[in-house]
Amino acid sequence: MGVRTVPELTYPDVGATREGPLPPGWRHVRHRVRLPAESFTAAGAAVLGWRLHRAAGIRIEADAPRAAPGVRVVSRLGVGPLRLAAPCAVVWAVDDERRAGFGYGTLAGHPARGEEAFVVTRDSSGAVWFEVRAFSRPDRWIMRAAGPLGRAFQRGYAWWLGRTLRRLCADG
Repeated sequence: MGVRTVPELTYPDVGATREGPLPPGWRHVRHRVRLPAESFTAAGAAVLGWRLHRAAGIRIEADAPRAAPGVRVVSRLGVGPLRLAAPCAVVWAVDDERRAGFGYGTLAGHPARGEEAFVVTRDSSGAVWFEVRAFSRPDRWIMRAAGPLGRAFQRGYAWWLGRTLRRLCADG
């Protein structure tokens, strides 16, 4: 599955979370956590099928049951009038014997601009890892006003997803 450019994306460097260095001049997030042995298939399915995000307490509205290039997603976080909508489009996805996951990019209305990836890998020793990689910058007033708290939230969100996926894998 290759990288797909969606005309409405709000940032350049589409697909940069797939491999290699993240683009300079953006906030970068990278969080990596080891998952239980033999959890690659279950973890990959949880990531690609939106189960991870839903289990982490994020409302996900996707126009497909599985992440694939071009799929549009709206993540909703918060409560009542404080609920933020974050529209994105999947720009790349992978599902093979060593990697399973996807990257999505921001659309108009998202509080930030950039791209975020969620990938499960199995290394040559058989160890299973989950990684969140992202580059972003504020786009709406709420993210600009959040300042350092916004950056801390992004790091905390990546940590929370890793913790949630470890729990999902341990629970079977």
